[in-house]
Amino acid sequence: MAPLIITAAPYGPAWLPGDASDIPLTWDEQVQAAVDCYNAGATMLHFHVRNPATGMGSTNFDDYNYLMKRVKEAVPDMIIQVGGSISFAPHTDDAKAKWLDYDTRHMLTEIDPKPEYVTVTTGTTLWDIASMFSKEDIKGTHMDDPKVLEAWSGMVVDSTPAFYVEHLKRLRKNDIQPYFVPAHVHQWEIIERLVRAGIYMGPLNMALCAYGGGTLGRNPFDLMHFLERIPQGSVNTFWSSMRGLISISAMSLVLGQHIRVGNEDNLWGADGKRKTTVEQIQGVVRLCKEFGRKVATAEEARKIMKVGTWYNSVEETLQNNGMPPNPTEFNPGFLTWPTDGKIKPAVLGGDSHPIAACMIAPEPVRAAQAALMAARK
Repeated sequence: MAPLIITAAPYGPAWLPGDASDIPLTWDEQVQAAVDCYNAGATMLHFHVRNPATGMGSTNFDDYNYLMKRVKEAVPDMIIQVGGSISFAPHTDDAKAKWLDYDTRHMLTEIDPKPEYVTVTTGTTLWDIASMFSKEDIKGTHMDDPKVLEAWSGMVVDSTPAFYVEHLKRLRKNDIQPYFVPAHVHQWEIIERLVRAGIYMGPLNMALCAYGGGTLGRNPFDLMHFLERIPQGSVNTFWSSMRGLISISAMSLVLGQHIRVGNEDNLWGADGKRKTTVEQIQGVVRLCKEFGRKVATAEEARKIMKVGTWYNSVEETLQNNGMPPNPTEFNPGFLTWPTDGKIKPAVLGGDSHPIAACMIAPEPVRAAQAALMAARK
């Protein structure tokens, strides 16, 4: 097996500082969290930024540039992967004029200094992280409040083609690689289409998300099916939540995949006691020793993930990721279309009519129908 890449997620954006003992709040604490995780054995950092003044996640683009610079200086060899569920709020009149809808998320592609990766989702998904929590999981946290839990249960990750096609273009322009986060195999199919259409040409680094509530659940057969569907050349990390993460991590380790731990996903150990992010990393390192799998160094992790590598053709991308060639002229494969990168009104459907055009058609459909009707007069 390839050496194990451990990703640390120590910034806990879903939690408040009082929910766990190791939620970093000040700038120095946020930098030290990265240092401690690296020293414990994690070679990738899942990056978020907390506003020290409010204790909440920051929406200020300048804060991201500031903390990124400090973390890069503190742990220069660590691979930085920025969470992609972030929208920045405009803080000046000029920004208010420029930052519209998806543009507030596209700003992730302009962080300076550059991270190695930015998370990219493909396909809008209900991301109800609360659905897999037990009462014991959230005891003593702010999610113990039913109203808070209800709010989290309605979390939707918006990712339409207008977003992810444009986001991938901007990432490549800025020499930042995408870190794909499919919630289930059907979103892998979207990624495959993007590769086969030449919209993305590079290595496939992915997280397989087992949070439930719209994403993959914790059934091991589903995870195995996921591994059957994705190419041999992809580099995959299993993500899950709370105590479910512990068994999922062990499964990932013995299957030759990679592991993410930290207070963003889990606050507990197998013994039912609270565990910090560093303690969770140390637990993975112990498991590696028991099973005889080497923990990746930063240099090895970069080589495995092909950090900084880009391909220049669809054929080169398919070959390097272990994917079959594109279909022939008799089976043309996937269609693509131009987008302007702007958010559009949602097309709504129901159980009886999954294609919403059967009810209230989107505006282009209504326009085409109007033209047809006019021609008949």
